[in-house]
Amino acid sequence: MIMATNKYIFNDGKVIHGDCIHVLEQLPNDSIDLIFTSPPYCVGKSYDKYNTIEGFTEIISATQKLLVPKLKVGGSLCWQVGNHVKNATLLPLDFVVHKICERYSNLILRNRIIWTFGHGTHAKRRLSGRYETVLWYTKGSEYRFNLDSIRVPQKYPGKTHYKGPSKGKVSGNPLGKNPGDVWSIPNVKANHVEKTDHPCQFPVALAARFIKALTPEGGTVLDPFAGTCTTAISALELGRKFVCIELEEEYFRYSEKRISDWYNGTAKIRADVPAVPPKAGTAVATRPGNFL
Repeated sequence: MIMATNKYIFNDGKVIHGDCIHVLEQLPNDSIDLIFTSPPYCVGKSYDKYNTIEGFTEIISATQKLLVPKLKVGGSLCWQVGNHVKNATLLPLDFVVHKICERYSNLILRNRIIWTFGHGTHAKRRLSGRYETVLWYTKGSEYRFNLDSIRVPQKYPGKTHYKGPSKGKVSGNPLGKNPGDVWSIPNVKANHVEKTDHPCQFPVALAARFIKALTPEGGTVLDPFAGTCTTAISALELGRKFVCIELEEEYFRYSEKRISDWYNGTAKIRADVPAVPPKAGTAVATRPGNFL
């Protein structure tokens, strides 16, 4: 690893400290296979430049204008966002992002993936939020998509065709089934092994599914709102290159440790497996007497 004035340079990528609007202008066009990012949600976190929908729209618009030229034709752009709540009124931020993306005729929305998880802030006057979304766009009509790399086990592996020329033969794909557009992946809270000091950290497994399916081996992934560089860790796990940009110095500095830990073999990464229910008889699984 080499430390330049405002960047860390590793064997497989770099982390740049600065405002992505200025940094993106310096990156070469048509050089990125996948952009995967989760921008600030304008909810009052210390790193939020704006705390209004108008401000969110402004920064996404400015960033999007610069991102599209960096993406290779056939490459993919993924915006991972949640919801904005103000005065007890909820606005899904993917609505705002899509309105902006619609301005680009060469961007095609392929899926709106629902990422669902079991834990989070508890609401009292509405249902607790337990999902976020990922909007997956491709640049152009021809694009890379390796479905086999993200298939999941068949629910009914022994199911057979009940009529026609294949009657009696197994009907499912032996490699597994299409995972669909609703993904249950534990979020990074409390004792999650990947937890850092970043308050809105997505898991390695979430980015990894997109990187597997949408990039070639050795391809390059860009994250303009990198936080503590989860996207970089996902890329490294899968043999890809990375370019990460982070404005906040605290997270930029932490990224050096996190990525160095990966190279040293000490990075903590949760496998992409379902959450395990608590073992019967343990304290957390025992129902108190006053519970229904």
